[in-house]
Amino acid sequence: MANPGYKHEVLDKFMSEIGSKLVAESGIPSDRYHFGKLILQGLKHDPDFVMQIDGGTGESETNASGLRRCIRCATCFKNLGLKIGDVIIIMGTNNIDQAIPFYAALFEGIIISGIDRTLGVNELKDVFSINKPKLIFCQGEKVQDAKKALELAGGDGRVISYDRSPDTISFSDMLEKYGEDVDVQKYRAADFDSEETIALVVATSGSTGLPKSAILTHKNIAISTTFFGCFGTKFPRVTKSSLILSPIQWLSALLQYLLAPVFQYTRIQSSKELTTDHIFELMNKYQPTYLISSPPMMITLLQESETKPCDFSCFDSILIGGSAVPDHVLPKLRSLAPNTKTVIGYGASEYAGIVLYPFDVPPGSCGKPVAHMQYKLMNVETGEEVKEPHKTGELWVKPPGGFKGYYNNPEETALALTKDGWCKSGDLLYRDENWNYFFVERIKLLLKYRNHQISPVELEAVIHKLPGVMNVAVSGVPDPDCGELPVAFVVPRPGAGLTEKDVEDIVKENLTDSKLLRGGVVFVTSLPALPSSKIDRKKLKQMAVALAKK
Repeated sequence: MANPGYKHEVLDKFMSEIGSKLVAESGIPSDRYHFGKLILQGLKHDPDFVMQIDGGTGESETNASGLRRCIRCATCFKNLGLKIGDVIIIMGTNNIDQAIPFYAALFEGIIISGIDRTLGVNELKDVFSINKPKLIFCQGEKVQDAKKALELAGGDGRVISYDRSPDTISFSDMLEKYGEDVDVQKYRAADFDSEETIALVVATSGSTGLPKSAILTHKNIAISTTFFGCFGTKFPRVTKSSLILSPIQWLSALLQYLLAPVFQYTRIQSSKELTTDHIFELMNKYQPTYLISSPPMMITLLQESETKPCDFSCFDSILIGGSAVPDHVLPKLRSLAPNTKTVIGYGASEYAGIVLYPFDVPPGSCGKPVAHMQYKLMNVETGEEVKEPHKTGELWVKPPGGFKGYYNNPEETALALTKDGWCKSGDLLYRDENWNYFFVERIKLLLKYRNHQISPVELEAVIHKLPGVMNVAVSGVPDPDCGELPVAFVVPRPGAGLTEKDVEDIVKENLTDSKLLRGGVVFVTSLPALPSSKIDRKKLKQMAVALAKK
C-alpha cells in the first residue's frame, strides 16, 4: 500500500489563490512563498479587523494600526543599516509591540530569532555568539543582561527596550527617531528568493547541550506552517481568535504570529505572567476559539477547572503537542468540550510546523502522512528502512523546500541531515496498516519542564565544574503537572565532602530558573554505562522513574 499523503483541498486552493495574486502583482514567481508579502496582503485585507489583544493590559490593535507601525519599523531597519540576511533577536513578553518588529523583519528579509527571555548572561552570550544579532528587542529588566552578553559575545548589535529603560532607547522612541511615515498602499516589501532566504531561526536543543537554531526559509513556512490551518473548513477566516500560552521562542507561539494575518483571526495573548487564574480570565473574557497547548499546561488547566469557573467549550479546535500526552487528558477535555475538535499534534521546528495530519485517527495516534512531506522510518541500529507496520524506527522527513540545517552550526547540521536531504527527527515511531503513526519515545532524552526545554548535557557541564564531582548524569523525574523535573545523579570524589546544596547552588548560579534541580540530587557510586562506556540514558531514566514512585 502506497503512502496516501493527505491533502486539504480547500486550504491548498486558498494558498494557491493568494500566492498567485502576489505573483501577478510583482511578476516574481517565488513571491507565492514570500511570507512577508503574504502577511502584508493579509493585513491590508480588512483594516478594521482586530489584529491582536493584550489581555494583560486590555490593549487591542487593528490591522490598520498594526500595519502602519510595521511599515514604520521596516523603515527603521533600513535607516539603521539592516539588510537581507541580518538577524534580530526577539525576547520579550507577548506584549502589544512584539509583533511589529516580527512582521517588519519578514517584510524586509531580515532573520528573526525568538529566544527565552529568562536566560542568564552566559546563556545569552552563547546564543548571541552564534546568531550575531544586529538588534535585540527585550523588556527593560533584561537590557543590562543583554548588553553584557552582547559585549561578551563580541557583537556590534543594539538593544531596544519594549518599555522605558534608562539604559537604552525604547521601542516607541526608535520608531519616532529612525522611522518614516510611508503610504501603506505605496510600501513594497523587499524582493528576494523565498526558497533560499531565511525567515526564522527557531531555538531547539542539540546533543552537545549547546544552543542551536533550526533554519526555516520563507518557502518552508509558506507551505508547512500554513498546514496548521488544516483544522479549518472555510478560508481565509478559519477561526475567530487564538489564545497564545507559550513564549515567542516556542513554535506554538511563532505559528500564531505567522498565521493570524494570513488566515485573518485575532491573536489573544498577554504581557502578564500566565498563571492558571489569568488564563481562565482570558478564556472567560475573550472566548478564544483556537488553542495550542503543551500536555503539562493542559493537565494543570483541567485540574484547576474542577474548582474554578472556566468554559472550554468556547474553543472550536484544541491541539495538544510538544511531548507525550497522558491517556486521561483527551477524554477529560472532550467531556468538558464535546463539540471541540481535540487532537494530539506531532510537529517539529525543523519541519516548520505540523508533520502529520492529526484528525480522524485512532486513539493514541499522532496522525497520518500529509502530501507535502516525505517520510520513512529507519532502524537506528542497522541503518535500514523499516517498511513493515508495527515496527519501530526513527522518523526521517523531507519537508518542502528541504531542511537547511542549523544556523552557523555545521556540526549539528551534519548529525541531523543526510547527504540526500533526509532530516532525522530523533524520535522513534511506528505505523499501523492504515498509515496511522504512533509516537514511542525521544531518542535523545531532552527534558521538558513546563514551557522550557532542558538539555541534560548543559546541566552536567555546569555540575562538572565542582571540584568534588567525579562524574554526573542528569535525567528527569516524571511529574504530572510540570512534565519532568531535572535530577542529578552524582558520583562524588572520595573525601570531597560534597553536599546536595553544593550541586544545587552551582546550577542556580549559572543557569536560569527553569533548569534548577527540582528533581533533586542523588549521590551514587557509579553511573550505568553501555559497552562503549557511554552513559546508559535508558537505565538512568529508569532510576529517575523509581524516584518518582517513591
